Amino acid sequence: MSTDGPSGLPKTNNENTPAVLPASGDPEENGAKRKLDIEIREMEVDDIPAAFHLGERVFTAEKTPTLYRTWDEFEVVSMFTSDQEYCLAAELDGQIIGFILGNVITKRKSAWKYGYLVWLVVSPEYQRMGIASRLYNRFADKMIEDGVRMFLVDTEADNLEALHFFRSKGFNSPQQHIYMTCNPAVQEQQKEKKRGSRVKKNGNEHKHSA
Repeated sequence: MSTDGPSGLPKTNNENTPAVLPASGDPEENGAKRKLDIEIREMEVDDIPAAFHLGERVFTAEKTPTLYRTWDEFEVVSMFTSDQEYCLAAELDGQIIGFILGNVITKRKSAWKYGYLVWLVVSPEYQRMGIASRLYNRFADKMIEDGVRMFLVDTEADNLEALHFFRSKGFNSPQQHIYMTCNPAVQEQQKEKKRGSRVKKNGNEHKHSA
C-alpha cells in the first residue's frame, strides 16, 4: 500500500479525481463548475431503496456484467444491517446521488484490521465532480479512526475509470482475479448431447458386428 496516508493507508486528500464508473455525460461541459450543496452522511434505513435503484441503474449488463449479476437489494440490506457505520450516502436536495458500502474484516490471532470497500456508486449525472472522492475520504477517515491498517478493493480489469480512481487514492499491487460463469441449462444440454452421441455410436457398432 502507499505510505502517503496515515498508518500506511491510501491517501484521502484528493477531491477532484473522476468518479468510479464511466459518466454518461459531462456535467461541466458548459464551462463553469457547478457549486452544489451535497451532504455526505451516514446512510439511513429509508435510503436503502434509493441506493438499490441507483445501483440498478448504474450496474448494467452491457457495461459491468459481473457487477450487474451480483447487485441486488440484499446487498444493501445486508451491509447496512451488519456495518451501518461504513455505509455512507451523498444527498442532494433530498435525493441519493451516490453511496459507498464497506465493512471491516478481522482475522483470528491477528491484531490487524482490514477495511474492505465493496461498493462505490455515483449517479452518472453527477460524476467527475469529486463526489466519489468525498465519499471515499469520509469512509477512509472513519475506518482509520476504528483502527483499520489496510484497505482492500476489487474491480473489473477493464473498468479503467475505477482503476484510475483507486490508484489516485494510493491503492497499488493489483492482482489478476478471474471471474467465471456457468449456465446449468446449457451444461445439461451439452451432457445430453454427449450422451446421445455415445448411444448413437454404440448403436452403429452393434450393427457392424451383427
